[in-house]
Amino acid sequence: MNKQSFLYKAYDLYADGFRHMTIGKTLWAVILIKLFIIFAVLKLFFFPDFLKEHAQGDKPEYVANEVIERSNPPGVP
Repeated sequence: MNKQSFLYKAYDLYADGFRHMTIGKTLWAVILIKLFIIFAVLKLFFFPDFLKEHAQGDKPEYVANEVIERSNPPGVP
């Protein structure tokens, strides 16, 4: 890659910044741990598999029926 190109300069800026980080590495570790907790742990305990409970086998069919039913409110032809 050409050392005068924008992409190289941007990469070099970030690589150099992360290389010389001291407390930042600890902060990045905290951020990654928090993201793991948010997306992995909370999903397991607070967001059940709705389709598994309601679809009774054929998930695409259930979703298609729900979309059709919800797009046509009662009383509208």
